[in-house]
Amino acid sequence: MTSSTSLSLHFTAPLFTSKPKRSVLVAAQTIVPAESTTSPTLDADRLEPRVELRDGFFILKEKFRKGINPQEKVKIEREPMKLFMENGIEELAKKSMEEIDSEKSSKEDIDVRLKWLGLFHRRKHHYGKFMMRLKLPNGVTTSAQTRYLASVIKKYGEDGCADVTTRQNWQIRGVVLPDVPEILKGLASVGLTSLQSGMDNVRNPVGNPIAGIDPDEIVDTRPYTNLLSQFITANSQGNPEFTNLPRKWNVCVVGTHDLYEHPHINDLAYMPANKDGRFGFNILVGGFFSPKRCEEAIPLDAWVPADEVLPLCKAILEAYRDLGTRGNRQKTRMMWLIDELGIEGFRAEVEKRMPNGKLERGSSEDLVKKQWERRDYFGVHPQKQEGLSFVGLHVPVGRLQADDMEELARLADTYGSGELRLTVEQNIIIPNVETSKTEALLQEPFLKNRFSPEPSILMKSLVACTGNQFCGQGIIETKLRALKVTEEVERLLSIPKPVRMHWTGCPNTCGQVQVADIGFMGCLTRGANGKPVEGADVYVGGRIGSDSHIGEVYKKGVPVTDLVPLVAEILINQFGAVPREREENED
Repeated sequence: MTSSTSLSLHFTAPLFTSKPKRSVLVAAQTIVPAESTTSPTLDADRLEPRVELRDGFFILKEKFRKGINPQEKVKIEREPMKLFMENGIEELAKKSMEEIDSEKSSKEDIDVRLKWLGLFHRRKHHYGKFMMRLKLPNGVTTSAQTRYLASVIKKYGEDGCADVTTRQNWQIRGVVLPDVPEILKGLASVGLTSLQSGMDNVRNPVGNPIAGIDPDEIVDTRPYTNLLSQFITANSQGNPEFTNLPRKWNVCVVGTHDLYEHPHINDLAYMPANKDGRFGFNILVGGFFSPKRCEEAIPLDAWVPADEVLPLCKAILEAYRDLGTRGNRQKTRMMWLIDELGIEGFRAEVEKRMPNGKLERGSSEDLVKKQWERRDYFGVHPQKQEGLSFVGLHVPVGRLQADDMEELARLADTYGSGELRLTVEQNIIIPNVETSKTEALLQEPFLKNRFSPEPSILMKSLVACTGNQFCGQGIIETKLRALKVTEEVERLLSIPKPVRMHWTGCPNTCGQVQVADIGFMGCLTRGANGKPVEGADVYVGGRIGSDSHIGEVYKKGVPVTDLVPLVAEILINQFGAVPREREENED
């Protein structure tokens, strides 16, 4: 396991490139008022760590097991990481699904414990098939990695496809259990891992999608997101220090004024700031979405120099792992612990877990500009490197087939440096294109069809989760419906500015509807005949950036067949859209 003595970072040259300027932290506006600004009086027993190290893994102590949720019981019965670290996956992959389902423990392996290896069984709709989620820090990948993933999904026919996720990541579909051991080896051979990407683990570290090539970046986020990912997974070997968290946990490193990284919805966000002539980060904590509660991250009143990014992450994770509750899964995200301890109480627990037992107070010298118009990354843009450009491509609702991935890999090799960047809006950027070659790239047939560098005004910001096509939790189909509704609305209206529309198939809100201008959360409702039909709760008013805000419900239980006129109404009343018929008459 990784020791705290190896956590300091030492960079030989400054990674930030903008002149230091004052700004403000992301606002902490919430739907449910957080009761975390004061420190309640707590019994000393409450600050006793609830887990202990046993045989190399952290396990919940006997005295804290009353009232725990079923997932915690599964973890106690058998450590999930042993499927990887002790090669249990080899034996499991040899069993038939019938044999697996006949034993409680092996059934729990494929439905729960395999999520620690990034494998999600699609029992409800695709029995025996798995989705595999990777770790792709900062969304940076290579043509070789992309080709390998394409080769995996191609063999699964119609069940095989890939999605770009809202955390700059790949998810591939159609995987069957007997293939998993070889797929894991194949991932390692191209420098990829799926380890610790699901359930109660740290999710993919997010950064600026144009890090290192952005002329206006504050700091190159790639070294930090890479180090965070390597630390969390012990260089893809498995790190049991952080595989028994109370719930999932998200982290991002902000490197741009555009806040592409969405810091306000992460459990930990590093916000670039200077202090006394030193570069480092102010810290936000606690942002999350869940079916019962949504909260934006709040300031920890803490600043760390650049070489303490890992120690700070380690200290926060240890505080959460040690003290977080493990009962009702709807109340186990880190903000619930912050509420219980108070922000100062939580900060004190983090501070005492820092290597020297000290944590500096926050800095007023924020580097993120509050007044900043968010840039569009679609199309051709000059890089900070002279003579090079990056080209942003639209991936409709993030869905790709094997042939699409192979073609992207070819384009990255032919025109760029063999690198691709994934974005949280489910799109892809080809960096390092010689400016003299951009016109030839734009003429490629691949860019003339679905994967346009100039998507329409509503399509460019359209996001959709998997929906019930593949996800057992999805209540409605999302991806095809999102495209259809958007196409119909664009035929009806002329829209003067981009409007971000997000779709999610269920209240788990993987599609992040609360940060969208207009969001659609899948539900069942009553149709005109009174019978149950697919519907959506419609959200309006989400904002991203320095004036971030979580949207609120505009109308509940709208049948999906009634969404087009409702969206048109919202766009006309709140976003300045006009009917195309009227626009043509005025012309």
